[in-house]
Amino acid sequence: MTLFPPETAPWGFLLLAALLTWLLLALLLPVLRRRLLDQPTARSSHRRPTPRGGGAVVVVVGSVLAPLCGWGPASWLPFLCLPLALVGLVDDLRDLPPGIRYGVQLLTAVALLLLAPSAPIPWWLMPLGLVAVTAVINFVNFMDGLDGLVASCMIVLVAAAALAPGPAAGGALAPMVGALAGFLLWNWSPAKVFMGDVGSTFLGALFAGLVLLQPDPMRASGLLMVAFPLLGDALTCVLRRLAAGERVFQAHRLHLYQRLHQAGWSHARVSLLYAGTTAVLALSWLTAEPWVLAVLVGSAAVVGVGLDRQVAVPFNLALACSRAPRLP
Repeated sequence: MTLFPPETAPWGFLLLAALLTWLLLALLLPVLRRRLLDQPTARSSHRRPTPRGGGAVVVVVGSVLAPLCGWGPASWLPFLCLPLALVGLVDDLRDLPPGIRYGVQLLTAVALLLLAPSAPIPWWLMPLGLVAVTAVINFVNFMDGLDGLVASCMIVLVAAAALAPGPAAGGALAPMVGALAGFLLWNWSPAKVFMGDVGSTFLGALFAGLVLLQPDPMRASGLLMVAFPLLGDALTCVLRRLAAGERVFQAHRLHLYQRLHQAGWSHARVSLLYAGTTAVLALSWLTAEPWVLAVLVGSAAVVGVGLDRQVAVPFNLALACSRAPRLP
């Protein structure tokens, strides 16, 4: 006897995960307000104290329900990412040294690279693979700075991986989509709770694992391109900050999404732009030829450059403001 009939199991588990996540967050919010209240600073995009750490519920619900919904590579993938969630939770409670955080990221990256069911990566490519996986983890974490941004984009990315053919496909990912949807109800602008490192680093590793689970390099690179709104913004900002002599892991407000918000765009408007673009790219990846996706990514890059030049607060101005001395 199963909880849901086989033909409706993914939908049933998606709805169950969404409901459980919403209810658990409703119960946990008073605790998070006491223990994990995020106070606004000069580098924050929010203006009122808001609890963080809500991503822990997404991690638990999405991971526990995954094996009940289908057994395969996608069902055990969340468990490989759990160490990052634990470290992220501790880091949300009290700041951990960067070495510990990156060490756990490296161990998670090794597990993902070694246990992916695709052809083993040659040993001489392992260093590049480790850099790529940890970069994705950190890039997703960097982008978690506006209400609903990462959660909405990750709903699209995980759903796309679930619908695509290959080892990552199937109902096991439905609970994670549902958990993210239930969280988004609390995280959409104005957010009642933030994801925190416990959720963002876990989701970054989960997405990296979904890329590695694709059946061939073409599909893997395509799924990576679907995440262009998130990863492209993060990569461009990192490169510009490195060129300016900035410390990459220092908190800042220099991403395009942050500078669009500084220019007057609302949290919801920016998040809808990123999630909507991700959805268009995902639909292309699932239904069209690879060259169509490449054209769309190129078009998104052109739009991004236009927004950067014509709409957002200029990078150099935002950088100068971040370097200005703070009044006591």
